[in-house]
Amino acid sequence: MDEYNRFVDWDKMDVTAQSQDAKELTCTEFQELKQLARQGYWAKNHSLRAKVYHKLISNIPCRTVTPDANVYRDIVVKIVGKRNSSSLPLPEFVDNSLVPTYCLNAEGIGAVRKIILCIANQFPDISFCPALPSVIALLLHYSKDEAECFEQVCRILACNDPSKRLIDQTFLAFESSCMTFGDLVNKYCQAAHKLMVAVSEDVLEVYSDWQRWLFGELPMVYIARVFDVFLVEGYKVLYRVALALLKFFHKVRAGQPLESESVQQDIRAFVRDIAKSVSPERLLEKAFAIRLFSRKEIQLLQMANEKALQQKGITVKQKRQNVHLAVHAENFKSEIVSVKEMRDIWSWIPERFALCQPLLLFTTLEHGCSLSRFYSHSEGHEPTILLIKTTAKEVCGAYLSTDWSERRRGGNKLSFFGTGECFVFRLQPEVERYEWVIIKHPELATAGSEPENHAPPASSTLSSGSVPPDPSDRLSPFLSARHFNLPSKTASMFMAGSSECIIIGGGDGQALCLDADLNHGRTSHCNTFNNQPLCSESFQISVLEVWGFRD
Repeated sequence: MDEYNRFVDWDKMDVTAQSQDAKELTCTEFQELKQLARQGYWAKNHSLRAKVYHKLISNIPCRTVTPDANVYRDIVVKIVGKRNSSSLPLPEFVDNSLVPTYCLNAEGIGAVRKIILCIANQFPDISFCPALPSVIALLLHYSKDEAECFEQVCRILACNDPSKRLIDQTFLAFESSCMTFGDLVNKYCQAAHKLMVAVSEDVLEVYSDWQRWLFGELPMVYIARVFDVFLVEGYKVLYRVALALLKFFHKVRAGQPLESESVQQDIRAFVRDIAKSVSPERLLEKAFAIRLFSRKEIQLLQMANEKALQQKGITVKQKRQNVHLAVHAENFKSEIVSVKEMRDIWSWIPERFALCQPLLLFTTLEHGCSLSRFYSHSEGHEPTILLIKTTAKEVCGAYLSTDWSERRRGGNKLSFFGTGECFVFRLQPEVERYEWVIIKHPELATAGSEPENHAPPASSTLSSGSVPPDPSDRLSPFLSARHFNLPSKTASMFMAGSSECIIIGGGDGQALCLDADLNHGRTSHCNTFNNQPLCSESFQISVLEVWGFRD
């Protein structure tokens, strides 16, 4: 340990968890490294972990000119001067982030600030990077000196492999990652998401904390285990662990009153004290048990979220618009749902569209019960929300990801289209949301989703009546059925329309069918919605509304 103990306060470290057994890492194959990282092969040997980190980071493809240890030695005196390193001001791009001590000694704590200032000098393009203090503090444990730590952090920041995302360095990248995390929570942690919506005025603000949970609140031994896998597998690991943290928080704290003024503070406290309830091994086990979308699909969602932010002009830090502003009581009026119910719907939709305000496109009370007028008012808008109130006072609806004009691509033949982001919901008599089962449970498809480390197959499995690949400028490419290796029988089967009816559902049967007069509807309980009734099997429509999204 002597070689790597310069910045470590061993009195604060759990030395009993460290092994002195001499180990070496000889494998170079990705799958074997991945397995060893997840198992914690180098976690209990400080010196071995330092050597593994050095090896993994040195293999990161970087820009031709990347600052190294010699650059640090040249500039540190000029930048820091004779100032006390422990009180050095931090650059704005760390956003007043916590500077974790991670069992560092006084020299190590001061070194974190010195390295941050030198990185700010060498990377003028970094505009927002709140994770940086934590990464530096962690890597100081496994560096011989400040210069070596500086070089390793620079290599992570200078990675130029477009398929290997590591640390967000702009507000646009950071904010879109928060939106992406919110989308993943909505998909994979529905019970926790329901709790967040119930106890928080701004659920988006809660999810914007996800990187802080990892790079700030999580104890040293936990973040080190996460970093072991992160250096091998990349950014997706961070989403996995953050989702696992939220799942554990919900499991431990569900049904209990808040301990602080906000759920945001409660989650931070839970993560800080996670050792009381969850071991590092159990946390990672939970994280990797989540059947998360592939890197390709997550990248598509990230790109869509970035594009939505750019179109809204949100590229630098500013106050987020929350759901209460998007669905404003003074500007919203529906004959079917209340403001609160619309806010519940808004909490379910993809984050990039939650930036927008609802816009009423069609209502049977004003436009009449005509399917052709339904189409003429709805076409050109993507996505849309369909709301139905029955004469029995049942309220249900659907989030429809695709423009209704796509129905024409099948000619006169009724053909299904839409993406896996579509879902249906019920608001009365009680609130329930149902997802497309093929996407939520890909193992139920006869052909599984694409392998995680491979691009989508070049040949499409879609039927001839389905939607061809989206144009490159479409805002919602994520979860299009072509990103799944699904058989043509089930691919792109969510919504369909003709001059005679509208069908929302698919798979083994119809979930919701509306007649051409928009007065009558039918439902059937099929695999698409987990065999749960959406509303009465046959119903009369009292009011039908279609809502779009206004910038």
